[in-house]
Amino acid sequence: MNIVLFQPEIPANTGNIGRTCVATGTKLHLIEPLGFRLNEKSIQRAGMDYWDKLDVERYINFEDFMKKNGNPKIYMASTKARHIYSEVAYDEDAYIMFGKESAGIPEEILIEHEETCIRIPMLDDIRSLNLANSVSIVLYEALRQNQFHSMQLKGNLHRLHWNEEA
Repeated sequence: MNIVLFQPEIPANTGNIGRTCVATGTKLHLIEPLGFRLNEKSIQRAGMDYWDKLDVERYINFEDFMKKNGNPKIYMASTKARHIYSEVAYDEDAYIMFGKESAGIPEEILIEHEETCIRIPMLDDIRSLNLANSVSIVLYEALRQNQFHSMQLKGNLHRLHWNEEA
């Protein structure tokens, strides 16, 4: 899977998303300009000690991203979209893009990708969800559709043991 952040502004969100990407084996793509420096303490704090394990690539703009990735099919998460995120089929190597916290993905980009624009349902009087939460919601749906490929599906207790019947 691939998560694409278009001009993210808040370092803590990007740090949390980076940690989620590491936990799921997902590549993170960052389209500049960023609203922070990648070495800021707040991004490292949110990403904890996982940031050095993150597969991340930066791009100078959207065109640079498209060119370097061979014009991939991209699902674009937007409150303006007409398709619900859980009603599309995600490939194992899907690209899912999210916009900047203050403005989302520009409409000039959305209009060129109408069929792959997706939204998370919410009440009318809410402008949007937190970026890191939105990424987690959509990413885990895409991973679920692909049977959580290569992910650990069962956990173990540290001091005790689960009943064998379960």
